[in-house]
Amino acid sequence: MTTTLVDNIGLLVTNDPTNGAGDGSVLGVVHDAAMVVDGSLVVWAGQRAAAPDADGRLDLEAQTVVPGFVDSHTHLIFAADRADEFVARMAGTPYAAGGIESTVGAMRAASDSALRANARRLLGEMTTSGTTTMEIKGGYGLTVADEARGQFLAAEVTTESTYLGAHVVPAEYRDRRDDYVDLVTGSMLDACAPNARWIDVFCDRGAFDVDEARVILRAGIAKGLLPRLHGHQLSRTGAVQLGVELDAASVDHCNHLDDSDVEALAGSNTVATVLPGADFSTRSAYADARRLVDAGVVVAIATDCNPGSSYTTSLPFCIAVAVRDMHLTPAEALWSATAGGARALRRHDIGVLAAGKRADFAVIGAPSYVHLAYRPGVPLVTATWRSGHRVDHVQGV
Repeated sequence: MTTTLVDNIGLLVTNDPTNGAGDGSVLGVVHDAAMVVDGSLVVWAGQRAAAPDADGRLDLEAQTVVPGFVDSHTHLIFAADRADEFVARMAGTPYAAGGIESTVGAMRAASDSALRANARRLLGEMTTSGTTTMEIKGGYGLTVADEARGQFLAAEVTTESTYLGAHVVPAEYRDRRDDYVDLVTGSMLDACAPNARWIDVFCDRGAFDVDEARVILRAGIAKGLLPRLHGHQLSRTGAVQLGVELDAASVDHCNHLDDSDVEALAGSNTVATVLPGADFSTRSAYADARRLVDAGVVVAIATDCNPGSSYTTSLPFCIAVAVRDMHLTPAEALWSATAGGARALRRHDIGVLAAGKRADFAVIGAPSYVHLAYRPGVPLVTATWRSGHRVDHVQGV
């Protein structure tokens, strides 16, 4: 197979503290660096003066290279937008989970081709901003047929597809919650599981309580799906404790935590995924990522891209908000959007640039990764590489 020397990297973030050419930090920063890529994998990373021979050479002209961003929480299968709802929130209307119902109606009315085109448009935006792996949830159909087709569409473009039939209770089941839980754990699960890796529940005020979430997650686990949760966005519900109990990969949002929640996360394998775009777009109190990191919790950053509460595809934007308003350092925020996202997906082949890892990386037209936060809103990503190939359009991940 042909090898390529990715040369003349001004600053390389490897997320590999064991790299002998690095600075010893968690980011494993190498200055005046190079990488060798063989097929889909990195086979060497270090200082360019020590680079081995390769079949070809790519000169990056002293730009910065970081691992490709890993977006571990998105809702890309939807139709229409909710711009009016955003305007109302900016005028003082508080966010509530019930707004999801408007997207449910739009998705049910949309064709597969329209849903596919919208998802691919958003995936293109993500690729342009340096994202190389993304999770995609269902949850906007809430019928067996609509959840099944949404799951199929998600699985077309990612291996990280999540069954979220338990997003909210749809209007037609409002007075029959138990019947809807039965549907979610029965025929809907049967229809969606073949195209899903994960099962998720929105365990929060206005959605599902802890007891309902436990039943739903256990049903998914019995089908071979891996658990994760939305929780503690609107109130403290016990979702963290449930997530730790079930060894969930991640509990996402984490805005309302007490000391016992933080302690439970710190002593577990469960990642706390914070969603800066959602807090920004809903004018909510920001999740206290600083507290979590200081307590030893593994933190990931994701976009939560959806039409209602976080209509952004940009992890660089979320990094900037996490630094400014969640009080992470630029280094912590970058790690959380790369290696942290990989941990939230229980992936060991991405989020790191080291021998044997997937050659997923973003090229930053700046002298340092710090500029991702220092220059918010500026499109600094000049190229995105996935599995050893430059990607300028949507591909499966």
